[in-house]
Amino acid sequence: MNRLRVGIVGSTGAVGLEMLRLLEETNFPVSELSLFASERSVGLTQLFRGQPVSIRPLSDTCFRGLDLLFNATSGELARKYLPIALEEGTRVIDNSSAFRMNPEVPLVVPEVNAHRIDSSSTLIANPNCSTIQMCVAVAPFERAFGVKRIIVSTYQAASGAGKEAMEELVEQTKAFVNGGALEARKFPYPLLFNLIPHIDRFEENGYTREEMKMVNETRKIFEKPEWRISATAVRVPVIRAHSESITLELERDFDPETIRAVLNDTPGIVVQDDPETNLYPMPAQAALRKEVFIGRIRKDLAFEKGVSVWVVADQLLKGAAWNAIQIAQTLVERVWNIRF
Repeated sequence: MNRLRVGIVGSTGAVGLEMLRLLEETNFPVSELSLFASERSVGLTQLFRGQPVSIRPLSDTCFRGLDLLFNATSGELARKYLPIALEEGTRVIDNSSAFRMNPEVPLVVPEVNAHRIDSSSTLIANPNCSTIQMCVAVAPFERAFGVKRIIVSTYQAASGAGKEAMEELVEQTKAFVNGGALEARKFPYPLLFNLIPHIDRFEENGYTREEMKMVNETRKIFEKPEWRISATAVRVPVIRAHSESITLELERDFDPETIRAVLNDTPGIVVQDDPETNLYPMPAQAALRKEVFIGRIRKDLAFEKGVSVWVVADQLLKGAAWNAIQIAQTLVERVWNIRF
């Protein structure tokens, strides 16, 4: 077998659209593509390699014959339909939160723990978008210096809430220019000219579910349950690409130049760090890029062995679709022996 029958659930959403594009861009070994979406999209078509593919409804039999399935829908739909796909013998890469903390399911960022992918992997979970870019940034510090503590604040774009949220921010911008009212549907308040320190529901400990995803998923990915992690997640009026301010307390001391050298040697990371020329990562430049950008590298003043960095990545790509494709590439090589 040198080509696979592949499916995407949620192919019309923001992440699903990027998955579809990346399958074509990477020349992924697809022999037959099946697309699934909500009832309102059934019967419409999407282009893949210049050919229209009809969107099909989800059902108890729709996954038969598929080798590999990407899920880009909600946890609720994942819990309902992915067990059906697994029973059919289809291998699944799930972008939802449904199975991330299941101890039997690998939670993978390929730059960090690709060793969790092997021939026995039938269901692999894609981490939370903010978790992914943080883990890519933290991994070289852990390897070179050891990590004791992580404090992170996120500045998350509208894209993190999906296509409708991105459209809402654009609509609010148009309404402001035209003197109209700013309507909020996807967020509790209008996002334009605003910051909302509230992503997902609040938990009993005062953190939001989004913040606790970052804590728990990071510990699982690195297999470091003892790590002390504190996260604050904020929605910002940016269309696409998340930013994070990360402070690490390290086990061993360092100098910033050594850190820059370590980061420059890390695949998937681009260092942008030259304050004299105003070079640092920004969402406008990171959007539509697959890499994780790191800058503002400096010794932290609160911890003796601390470092602070600024990290930016495209939430729809490295934070979701591209990470899923990277997982799939590794899975295909290790299960079907197809090389890229």
